[in-house]
Amino acid sequence: MKAPISYAQRTAALIAYLHTRQYMPLARISEFFSSVYGMGISQGTVCGILERFAQKALPAFALVKQAVSRSRVIGADETGMRENGKLNWFWTWQSKFATYITASNNRGSETVDAHFPAGFAKAILVHDCWPSHLNTPAAGHQICTAHLMRELLYFIQKYQCPWAQKFQQMISRAIQLKKTIKPDEYGTPQKQRADIEALLDQLIRQKIDPEHPEVLTFQKRIIKYREYLLTFLYNADVPSHNNSSEQAIRNVKVKLKVSGMFKANNGAQNYAIIRSITDTCKKNGQGILNEFLTIANA
Repeated sequence: MKAPISYAQRTAALIAYLHTRQYMPLARISEFFSSVYGMGISQGTVCGILERFAQKALPAFALVKQAVSRSRVIGADETGMRENGKLNWFWTWQSKFATYITASNNRGSETVDAHFPAGFAKAILVHDCWPSHLNTPAAGHQICTAHLMRELLYFIQKYQCPWAQKFQQMISRAIQLKKTIKPDEYGTPQKQRADIEALLDQLIRQKIDPEHPEVLTFQKRIIKYREYLLTFLYNADVPSHNNSSEQAIRNVKVKLKVSGMFKANNGAQNYAIIRSITDTCKKNGQGILNEFLTIANA
């Protein structure tokens, strides 16, 4: 039987909650405890509490990672951040019920190998066209069509490129088709889907105006990763976009915007650990502060 939760443990849980769920900077957390509770807690003390809390949260963090790795559809993304003045990176891999975030000093495959060395043999990986994601072993891939649509819009505006417009229309047609496919129809032949596949093949064979070099580069990339473009039309659970991963990583950017760069040693990784649990609780309808109290009392 566990001992009752102490005042210090409640304080630690609340600090973790304010830090990750409410994005509060260390100075404002100190001010909050001084103004509300009359407690003089320095920023250094707050850092120490977060460090100890993150260490206690490691078993839950490992369970989050395990839940993501066992998922059938996984989204991945990464974003830059400043830690002690140096450019580092936050990475996320997330699924419907779990979000795993980690800090890294690189944006390359080394980070993927460090966390998921075997890749995702049973999962479809959804992502943008960053090489580290494209090269991650998986049962299948889905390139984020929202990213492609933004590129195509740029080509249309810059070059008035008919090819880009046709490609954009093809993607829009596929996204609309996705909305009409019934769950039991994904594994059966479909004329509309076959027509879109044929149109895609026609577009990637079409000659691009040499005065549109960026469009030509785009076409070559599509040819190379052609099988990653329409996966969402064959699996009910695979989205055409990577919005969930972008949302997970956007929350990190909000924290950076409010608080600035991470200055404390391990500050970024401590935040990643606690934020992973925060997002996972939200996805499962669990009370974040209650879960933090459980961790603090471990």
